[in-house]
Amino acid sequence: MTLKQLEAFYWAASCASFAVAAERLHITLSSLSKRISELESSLGTQLFDRSGHRAVPTEAGRQLMPRALALLSDAEQLRADLGKAEGLSGVCRFGVGELTAWTWLPKLIAEATRRHPNLRLEPQVDLGRDMERQLEEGVLDFAIISGRSARGAIASQTIAHTDFSWVGASHILGRSRSVTARLLQQTPLIALPAGAGTTRILDDWLAVQNIVAEHRITCNNWGAVAGMLVEGSGIGFLPHGWARALIARGHLMPLASRPHLASLHYSFQWRRDDTRPLVAQMKAIAVETVDFARTALF
Repeated sequence: MTLKQLEAFYWAASCASFAVAAERLHITLSSLSKRISELESSLGTQLFDRSGHRAVPTEAGRQLMPRALALLSDAEQLRADLGKAEGLSGVCRFGVGELTAWTWLPKLIAEATRRHPNLRLEPQVDLGRDMERQLEEGVLDFAIISGRSARGAIASQTIAHTDFSWVGASHILGRSRSVTARLLQQTPLIALPAGAGTTRILDDWLAVQNIVAEHRITCNNWGAVAGMLVEGSGIGFLPHGWARALIARGHLMPLASRPHLASLHYSFQWRRDDTRPLVAQMKAIAVETVDFARTALF
């Protein structure tokens, strides 16, 4: 029995498929299957029922899962303790929303690389609902998502919040200086699509105001939303930091609103059964570097 065999077994048992587990471990599917077969031979028992469309853990496999995780976590902690100068190693695949990518993701990457030069980072930008699914399936090590997860298998820790400001280009606002039902009847509303965290706070705000915004232009890219607002394609809102920078340059005008838009809270999310030092240390770096007010891209 080896750690590599236990690692192959654990991720094959906890990921959505053997293929996902092999990709996570950066080995071929045949290598993964070979390690599992060798472990089964060593233990003298079958760990997976392969009779169906998808291999699932047997009773022996289910009993082994927590013990395998404990051994793997202890081994990784030992490597981390004895190799502090080199830091973490291997591959870390994680997800972030687009606002994180536009603001403080470069800072997170730079700090993680400085502390763990042997750790290969593979960030990907996606919608929160898709990242939660990939977390549960074992595709991602962690994700930074707006809100907290309702999935029982996923743990969440709030790490920051960001606020937003209504804005519009002066040549389409005329004398308007606040967001009203009349303004939204005359001017398109530019926003992110359904599934984005900001869409929830926007819909809540519209409901409180009893406003129906029939003409929306939706785009899944914050940079494009900001660009359309500057060009005067409609009105909308941006993170405070972006709004302040574009207003100071004369590209946009601020719009008052009552009530204010709610803050959007962001959380670090990971699988509850994932006790590896990798998760804890990347969470600590995220807490230290999070900064949605960064405006370097403007």
